[in-house]
Amino acid sequence: MELVSILDGNTFLVSSRDGDIDPAPDYPSGLFSNDTRFLSTWQLTLDGERLHALSVDEQEYFMARFFVVPGRPTQYIDAKISAIRRRTIGGSFTEDLAILNHTQEEAHLTVRMEMGSDFADIFDVKNPQQPQGQMTATVDDGCLRLAYQRDTFHRETVITSSEPAQVDERGMTFDIRVPPHGEWNTQFHVELVLGPRRPEFQKRIQAPRARPVDRLREDLQRWIDGAPQLGDGSPPALVDAYQRSLVDLAALRYTSITMVADLVAAGLPWFVALFGRDSIFTCLQIMPVAPQLSAPTVGILARTQGSRLNDFRDEEPGKILHEARTGESAAFEEQPHSPYYGSADSTPLFIILLDEYERWTGDAATVRAFEFEARAALSWLDTYADLLGNGYIWYQTRNPDKGLENQCWKDSWDAISYADGRLPGFPRATCELQGYAYDAKIRGARLARHFWNDPDYAARLEREAAQLKHRFNRDFWVTDRGYYALALDEEGRQVDALSSNIGHLLWSGIVPRSRARRVADLLMSPRLFSGWGVRTLSTDAGRYNPLGYHVGTVWPFDNSIIAWGLRRYGFTREASTICKSMIEAAEFFGGRLPEAFAGHDRARTTYPVEYPTACSPQAWSSGAIALFLRVLLGLEPNGENLIIKPDIPEGMGRVELLNIPGRWGRLDALGRGRSD
Repeated sequence: MELVSILDGNTFLVSSRDGDIDPAPDYPSGLFSNDTRFLSTWQLTLDGERLHALSVDEQEYFMARFFVVPGRPTQYIDAKISAIRRRTIGGSFTEDLAILNHTQEEAHLTVRMEMGSDFADIFDVKNPQQPQGQMTATVDDGCLRLAYQRDTFHRETVITSSEPAQVDERGMTFDIRVPPHGEWNTQFHVELVLGPRRPEFQKRIQAPRARPVDRLREDLQRWIDGAPQLGDGSPPALVDAYQRSLVDLAALRYTSITMVADLVAAGLPWFVALFGRDSIFTCLQIMPVAPQLSAPTVGILARTQGSRLNDFRDEEPGKILHEARTGESAAFEEQPHSPYYGSADSTPLFIILLDEYERWTGDAATVRAFEFEARAALSWLDTYADLLGNGYIWYQTRNPDKGLENQCWKDSWDAISYADGRLPGFPRATCELQGYAYDAKIRGARLARHFWNDPDYAARLEREAAQLKHRFNRDFWVTDRGYYALALDEEGRQVDALSSNIGHLLWSGIVPRSRARRVADLLMSPRLFSGWGVRTLSTDAGRYNPLGYHVGTVWPFDNSIIAWGLRRYGFTREASTICKSMIEAAEFFGGRLPEAFAGHDRARTTYPVEYPTACSPQAWSSGAIALFLRVLLGLEPNGENLIIKPDIPEGMGRVELLNIPGRWGRLDALGRGRSD
């Protein structure tokens, strides 16, 4: 079923194209906030008949219009009655309903809006569970209150209408008369309440109040105006993708009930929450256009850093969280996500982001403010992460019942495999984790030497990084095939599948120059490169599936890091080829790159095939466009200066990015295609 979404931060609504929310388990419809579904039923009928969509206007992320009619319209039948449903999300949810009479006679109609909520936790939407608490529906002075109470966990949906209605526990009914060629209007307002049912507590933490459309538009315009702009003459496909990415990133900004403002949710619909890995990568990607999002992200990750051993949450001292949730299952520890620490890469990536942020902005105060947390993260690499004591980062969940098996970015169950398709045992040490650790030590050394006044610690980190690089290139290189293994298994054997992870190794700098050309050639070979982008797994691997989540699909995020890595080693043509192909793919998705798409060869399909359950929008797919711009224009901070070394592929023409923010103030960058 085709779905329509609107969102504002961590509050979002997903409906069918007629505007209705149906209580169906096979797709995630509903009004959600803070990991709870506040509306699971929202169905409009006229004289008992459902309506069907003529068209849908989705021009703004926080608002949608549905043009609907009773029955199924055909070219032979003119609708005598129609309706326009205009809905807005801005903390709360508002729907303006207009019933239009297109005849010369007065229309007498019964309008019914069926309303209901199951207050399902986001984790239970796919697999509905019996509620553990008590649900109530009460009518109070023309207002419908839907409530859920389990111990101190309380959620409430309060629904009102601007026009008098017959209100019952399942919705509102209106008996209306619409004059000839006239219309009837009402406005539904849905307020969301979170917290124990005590007035003083609700006042403190209830969901954000409604923000008028004008204020939402002003906020969006400030965000867009504050970002660099593409100059006249830039390729239209790039302009569309860049503008779409800026809007999607604006939509995914949020303030949760427990955390600070200016965070970026990972993606709609399943990941509207703080994720360590996703947030860090997104901040790295968008550094050239929105560096201001990095400091609050570093801050919240530092404040939630692991401080003890907790098997249930996979928590360890110094470890950076994987995911933080605020729903019922997290509150009652039925899921370990309050927060959950099951990722082995968030911790080294935290150091990488802290360093990259300072290099780009010159914000030394933030680096000094989080020295303790950064040192704790670096210590984690050498202690809890090194499960086998051989100097590598390994992962194995402490919570076999609820924890994630794979704790790298490819975290689905079958993502890590041998070339023949077998799955290794645990613990596992994937190759890109070692690259991240190497980069974190190099960057940590710079921070220690220049900001923490500790040259001895800096020298130690550099020695450890050099030793790791030597050890890694000895143990992970598959000599007879000429590429890096995907991982090491628990016996230290090579998990020998060829994967896109080798591109992350280039980004980290752990690959010696003598092997970099071979890695670049493999990334651009038909085994990995589909023509649209690099696949997650090579076509000759046992588990390759062009529609498999991490075993053959193409991920825009993955490709943005690979392109950055290729650029780092001077493979500018290969890097720009990926950028150009991804921008071309975005055209087929209306300018919005999805979480992933199929790994079919470009010559076979001529267009990128959608992955059926991909998140859209997703933060690190939206952020990929900004990183592609950085790669194409060769943007690299160097002290107080910004290096600009464009390499624009033939056929792209002129690419100009204006007002790039950083420690240098604001600068412009211009590049022209090779043929120009």
